[in-house]
Amino acid sequence: MKILDKKAIQHMIAKRAAKELTDPCTVNLGIGIPTLVAEYIHDENVFLHTENGLLGVTGVDEKDIDPNLVNAGKLPVGEAVGASYFNSADSFAMIRGGHIDVAILGVLQVDQTGVIANWAVPGKNIMGVGGAMDLLIGAKKVIVVMTHTNKDGSSKMLKECTYPITSTRSVDMIITELAVFKVVDKSLRLVELMPGVTIEEVRAKTEADFIEQLGDE
Repeated sequence: MKILDKKAIQHMIAKRAAKELTDPCTVNLGIGIPTLVAEYIHDENVFLHTENGLLGVTGVDEKDIDPNLVNAGKLPVGEAVGASYFNSADSFAMIRGGHIDVAILGVLQVDQTGVIANWAVPGKNIMGVGGAMDLLIGAKKVIVVMTHTNKDGSSKMLKECTYPITSTRSVDMIITELAVFKVVDKSLRLVELMPGVTIEEVRAKTEADFIEQLGDE
């Protein structure tokens, strides 16, 4: 695989995730790599939702930033024509009521059944749980975007999470800079390799068990 810097890797993952948003849908983007997905959405029928109370999130030019208009990650955002505002309670009611079609989340770990850990690292301060637990329960489809390994080279795809899990629900898809996995019947299915990546590299950097289904629908 060609060596890419951190920013290029993050954008590659985000761009691949955006390809999954092809039908009219309401999408919640998590903090980190998920926020970059918005840059690659060109379908006017994809509506972005943020749990702090806005449906119709868009990007914003630096000269037009409103300090009172931010997403759940406290990053400046814009508003689309026809955007709707609501309080946080109503926003979470939308999530818990099953009205979010897709949630795209960043994670710390994912196990071989698709269960994730993304809100706490043992021994470190917890900044906030956020909406991930609710999104895992309420969103119709959950896509994970993350780097495949930690800074020390250890795999983030494990046989079992060692950090506190976020929910017992399995996610539906995992996208890294190395590969794309689908979660089917509580097992990982490798369905796509990223450009320049070999199956041997994926195996070497993945602790979790997975089934190779390259080219399968």
